[in-house]
Amino acid sequence: MTVSDNAAAVLQIMKLKNSYMELCDLGYPPKPLGAMFVEDGVWTSPSFGTYVGRAEIERFFCETSSSIVFAAHLALNLIIDVAADGQSATGRWRILMPFTRSEGQGRVARWILGDYAEQYVLRDGEWMFARVDFFVNFDVAHEGTWAGLELVRPPD
Repeated sequence: MTVSDNAAAVLQIMKLKNSYMELCDLGYPPKPLGAMFVEDGVWTSPSFGTYVGRAEIERFFCETSSSIVFAAHLALNLIIDVAADGQSATGRWRILMPFTRSEGQGRVARWILGDYAEQYVLRDGEWMFARVDFFVNFDVAHEGTWAGLELVRPPD
C-alpha cells in the first residue's frame, strides 16, 4: 500500500465516521446507520449493550431515537491505522457529546464523554464498520439546561 493509498483510506474512514455522527445528530435514523455496517457487524458498549448484525443495530438506533431527542457528537483525537493490505483498519476516537434525553414527562440536558474503538473493512470499494465499541467515561446531567432550546439544521 502506497502512502497516498493509505492517506486516501484514512480520509474515507474519516468520512464514514463523520457521516455516522451526522446521522446520529439528525435523530439516529436506523436504516442509513445500519447500512454503514457489514451484515454481521457489531455495535457494543458496556453502558448500552451489544447488538450483532444489521437488524439488531438498526433496532438499537430506533430505540435510541425515541429517548435521545437532541445530540451533538463531537469527535476528537482520531487515530486510524490501515492494514498493510489496505482491506481493513482500526480506529480510535474520543467523543464529547452534549445531548437531551426524554425522562418521564420532561427533558434533561446531559453530557457524555467516551471513546470509540472501531474496526473497519473495505467491501466493494467502500469502507464499512465491522465493529464499533463505545466506552462511556461519564454520562452526567448538565447543571444548567439547554432542554427546549435545541435547534437542528433541517436536511438539505
